Amino acid sequence: MSEGKVKITLIGRDIARTDLEFVYEGPLPECDGCKVHRVCTNLQLHKRYRIVGIRGNTVHECQVHHDGVCAVEVIEAPIITLIKSERAIVNSKILFESSCSATECKSYELCHPEGIVEGAYYIVGEILGNAPEGCERGRTLKLVELRPV
Repeated sequence: MSEGKVKITLIGRDIARTDLEFVYEGPLPECDGCKVHRVCTNLQLHKRYRIVGIRGNTVHECQVHHDGVCAVEVIEAPIITLIKSERAIVNSKILFESSCSATECKSYELCHPEGIVEGAYYIVGEILGNAPEGCERGRTLKLVELRPV
């Protein structure tokens, strides 16, 4: 997997550790008026990120994180998902669109993984195999790693 473009953001000091993955869900009402608000809210909503580095020892006060926030380096994280077999071509650019609506299927979460943006472009990284057994559309799907464009 190639490393993506690094962004600097702030995260709770208690949870700031390398390789932590999270989905950015946006600011809370308590963030209004904070002097570091712009740095905390510089990520794209609903995307999955991975911390790749911790910056310095400076801790900023925060109304949300009781132990303050610190600067971290993040990249968009790859996402494991199911896509149509004919689109599962390594290094191809695809528009992610899930057509699965079978909420009772045990593989539903793989068709709708947290942190992926419907209608966004991704690069097919690695083909990991077939859909898990019991998937209603398993014969037509492949399990893949999608990377941000």
